[in-house]
Amino acid sequence: MGTQENIDLVRRGYDAFSSGDMTTLGPLFAKDAVWNTPGAGAVAGVSNGRDAILAMFGELFTRSHGTLTVSVTELMGADARVVALQHVHGERDGKVLDENQVNVFTVEDGVVREVQQFLPDSAADDAFWE
Repeated sequence: MGTQENIDLVRRGYDAFSSGDMTTLGPLFAKDAVWNTPGAGAVAGVSNGRDAILAMFGELFTRSHGTLTVSVTELMGADARVVALQHVHGERDGKVLDENQVNVFTVEDGVVREVQQFLPDSAADDAFWE
């Protein structure tokens, strides 16, 4: 797949995530995909495998009481990498998460193999999700 096809794949993933369509989202990840979230909190760390990634997404929705939204502001790519600039908003137990984040996707053979998430303040994110 080329750069534009990889960008389109990641965009489909964001659309599926935003609509809660895990049936569509799941197959976009390799079975052994890895998602890396910085920090030391409840949703931080490494999610190994498609099922663990989808479970982590479910945890985000549960912990945010369904308020989590992720809006892509820009997608760009080169070869097997797609960079997503995104805005995240969520509310939970009187706390608000409202920040810009960056995700770097590695796409190979038509599926996402790895994601590295970059947060502006991982300690603040940890505090939100605790």
